[in-house]
Amino acid sequence: MAWTKYQLFLAGLMLTTGSINTLSAKWADLFSAKGCHDDPEHDFSHPFVQAVGMFLGEFSCLVVFYILLFHDKSRPEPRMNPGQSFNPLLFFPPAMCDMTATSIMYVALNMTSASSFQMLRGSVIIFTGLLSVAFLGRRLLPSQWFGICVTILGLVVVGLADFISGHRDDTHKLSDVITGDLLIIMAQIIVSVQMVLEEKFVYKHDVHPLRAVGTEGLFGFVVLSLLLIPMYFIHVGSFSNTPRQVLEDALDAFCQIGHKPLILLALLGNTVSIAFFNFAGISVTKEISATTRMVLDSLRTLVIWVVSLALGWEQFHGLQVLGFLVLLLGTALYNGLHRPLLARIPWCVARMHTEEEEGSSGGERDRLLDNGRAQTAEDT
Repeated sequence: MAWTKYQLFLAGLMLTTGSINTLSAKWADLFSAKGCHDDPEHDFSHPFVQAVGMFLGEFSCLVVFYILLFHDKSRPEPRMNPGQSFNPLLFFPPAMCDMTATSIMYVALNMTSASSFQMLRGSVIIFTGLLSVAFLGRRLLPSQWFGICVTILGLVVVGLADFISGHRDDTHKLSDVITGDLLIIMAQIIVSVQMVLEEKFVYKHDVHPLRAVGTEGLFGFVVLSLLLIPMYFIHVGSFSNTPRQVLEDALDAFCQIGHKPLILLALLGNTVSIAFFNFAGISVTKEISATTRMVLDSLRTLVIWVVSLALGWEQFHGLQVLGFLVLLLGTALYNGLHRPLLARIPWCVARMHTEEEEGSSGGERDRLLDNGRAQTAEDT
């Protein structure tokens, strides 16, 4: 069945805003400007300030939810399901996981390329699958286990591409690239914990997705904003690129923005894009399918890689292409994209029915795609 114009708009919006989200964050990292007190020009390296901006974007989803709810109630026959009442503190533990993972990923983005950053985020399915078995009592299908193994292979290929490129890249030192890649994978472990917590304690309540994303964004924004105060006094030596060598110097960030207003444009791009990306992702799942959302998220990685090459932010590496294709295959297997193709082969149909009886119903797969991030940042 052909897509409607609205469905095409949603798909394009998700692909565009998802790509802008990562690219704008990386663009901000590439700026250099003077800081406070006549500090010499230095790189804009403020991952925690960027994370606060991202949570502000997520928090705006809560505002959009109440605007839509108010508009719907003004109709003669309201159609929007606001969901049941719940204790907002249920979202606090997953929000803290989101805050920690997002902050780590923004630190890592300072150290590695935007395309590798996006590709390595695909490792989340490994840890989500393992934790869902351990803590949610799920049984993965054989094809899902195979998808996890293929994803691990893809991560090795991408890591190898980064290792080789690190010897030829003047933008990032090899040690920084390796550290950044490891931090991204570490962050995906935390993201998978977030997903399991949401699945076990939150999604058994009937909570509207925009309300869920917005509530987590509110907690993340408030807590991380408060944490910027002690971070201003925590010295971390050469790990920090700020003049005072502290964990985060928010005042220096604002001074740099004042000296180079284009940084603010990059930060606003990150904040606004994450809000529209979450809205578009939820709408794509509702209006089209969770599988389409997964495919679009994979295409987002390709767009980020192509744009980064076009802008000269990174160099072309054949191994990275291979790594992307292997990761794409692993994600497709884990999410069952091979099943419609195999359904056309008679002997495969019986085999798939056997897998369904032995494994799970696939609810975990849809939950992984239906939750607000990946990706958020994600994913971030």
